[in-house]
Amino acid sequence: PFTKKEIDTFWSLSSDKYYQMILILIYTGLRIEEFLQLKKEHIHFDEQYFDVVKSKTPDGIRKVPISKYILPFMKNWYESSEIDYLFHTEKQKRFKYSNYTVSYFTPIMEQFGLTQTPHCCRNTFISLLAESNISQTFNKLIVGHKGAMSLNEKVYTRIDMNILIDAVNSIYYPDFIKDDE
Repeated sequence: PFTKKEIDTFWSLSSDKYYQMILILIYTGLRIEEFLQLKKEHIHFDEQYFDVVKSKTPDGIRKVPISKYILPFMKNWYESSEIDYLFHTEKQKRFKYSNYTVSYFTPIMEQFGLTQTPHCCRNTFISLLAESNISQTFNKLIVGHKGAMSLNEKVYTRIDMNILIDAVNSIYYPDFIKDDE
């Protein structure tokens, strides 16, 4: 996972939309393909969540809360997109895995001497949830690990989206940005 110092670096450069993409990955825990396939029609800004409708596993189909920290970034991408997809190239084409990772993600990592992959953003998010003492049930719901849930969790647990939003809003956020707000 990324260290807090590395996350702070991305926040310090978050006026750049490609650093915003990394932060969105870190603060949503999305798999890279879920991220790149996210369509505007599946985003519910008023309720502060989006739907993952296509995933690696059936358990990955889920509603994901949007942290207040990355909400402005997602709105910026939404407003700049002239296509169905949230994330797009300068020519308004959908990012493919290879062109995003080779042309954007990897060069940013190399610039800082980092070797992380997009999947490390997911690892970071799950670690940040754990550090914030977010319940394992919430963690599994947010990242799409329903298969790892107990029978009680699967059958009897219904969690209001506002509680999940509070959970993602409680994870690490740099103090130097809090001070600027």
